[in-house]
Amino acid sequence: MQLIWLRSDLRVSDNTALAAAAKRGPTLAVWLISPGQWLAHDDAPCKVDFWLRSLRTLSQSLATLNIPLLVRQAEHWDDAPHVLLQLCREHNVQTLHMNEEYGIHEQRRDDAVRDQLSAVGIEVASYLDQLLFKPGSILTKTGGYFQVFSQFRKTCYERLHLALPRLIEPPAPQQALAIASDPIPESVAGFTPPPESLRELWPAGEQEAHRRLDDFVDEAIEDYQDQRDFPALPGTSQLSTYLAAGVISPRQCLHAALSHNLGEFDSGNKGVVTWVNELLWREFYKHILVGYPRVSRHRAFRLETEAVPWRKAPGDLEAWQQGRTGIPIIDAAMRQLLATGWMHNRLRMVVAMFLTKNLLIDWREGERFFMRHLIDGDLAANNGGWQWSASTGTDAVPYFRIFNPISQSQRFDSEGRFIRHWLPELAGLDNKAIHAPPSAGGLFATHHYPGPIVDLSSSRQRALSAFKDLPSKPQ
Repeated sequence: MQLIWLRSDLRVSDNTALAAAAKRGPTLAVWLISPGQWLAHDDAPCKVDFWLRSLRTLSQSLATLNIPLLVRQAEHWDDAPHVLLQLCREHNVQTLHMNEEYGIHEQRRDDAVRDQLSAVGIEVASYLDQLLFKPGSILTKTGGYFQVFSQFRKTCYERLHLALPRLIEPPAPQQALAIASDPIPESVAGFTPPPESLRELWPAGEQEAHRRLDDFVDEAIEDYQDQRDFPALPGTSQLSTYLAAGVISPRQCLHAALSHNLGEFDSGNKGVVTWVNELLWREFYKHILVGYPRVSRHRAFRLETEAVPWRKAPGDLEAWQQGRTGIPIIDAAMRQLLATGWMHNRLRMVVAMFLTKNLLIDWREGERFFMRHLIDGDLAANNGGWQWSASTGTDAVPYFRIFNPISQSQRFDSEGRFIRHWLPELAGLDNKAIHAPPSAGGLFATHHYPGPIVDLSSSRQRALSAFKDLPSKPQ
């Protein structure tokens, strides 16, 4: 018997481990429920709910292949080796198949499972699946991991010119097994299910993921470079949720984009090229996770920035979290996150830079809050984005380049459409005032909208001073 351990690969098509297992013989699938670990990793309730909903559709797809899906409890990942060994013995499993995951805890878990199963003669096979290139295969000339994205991208292009990663066919139906699939729970203790309005924004399953991919490629990808920065426009693919859970693969995304661009990924339509670059940014941050494990430990990539004198300002942090900073574009973006489990990428940078530079609050507070609310929360991408904005990370924005949120608002939401949607109390303001409403008091007080919690100009100078005084090298 073969066993596939499903993790962030909740799909039947182009699933490396599933195809390999089915090729070897009769196959079972298992999913581990690990609420203690998920809480420790700040996984969002809406993300856990999306996993469960995706598992239900996956279970139906596996049923058409006569592959039972079993569900087991492993409160923490330390419990995974014992739980999987017990399951392997119960069903006389010869080989456990799994697609690689990245991050210190993930790799330690997988090493422990491999050690325990191998000790009793059960083979463990792992596969490259959620990335285009195996970490450690894209290196500098001196043999190190790239720290600059443009250099990483160039090497990826060279590899892609030599050979594209191939798509893997789903397995054919196998002979039915005398093993029943387990029901997928409706919820998991410790994770309150999100409102139905949020669920409706993110239907689960491969069919939905491919519908979104097809619609994006057919209707929006050619304009992606021009429209991706405008939060009021449907200019992005909104596939990050499906990629994070592995409901769709980066290979499938890459092939769809290239087929629309005559096979080109570094020339041709600029929208396609820009979107392929976004897939490579995702790749880059996962390679960083492996090459520089300290970022998995809540450490700054640039060690000298550990000395930044971050402010302890719980009131300011709470105002930022709740979308009541008095800066409309910031508050609208935070309300979008709280209501939908997702935030437009341009706004992720704007709100992150506001927290870390204008409020001078530790980027780790923002990283944690995002993970606790994002349905597409991904350790590598979230950490990479936050450290980029905070000027503490690899290839990060220079500390002296600080977005002015009002200028960003005027540039990317010039008519205030996004702001009006999420801050209806400001809907009556004209297109100029809506970006920086008059100070609280007087006529404006009737809008029940707070004044700014910070002066953008003086807080910018405060951030510049804090970073300018850092030691040039790690202490």
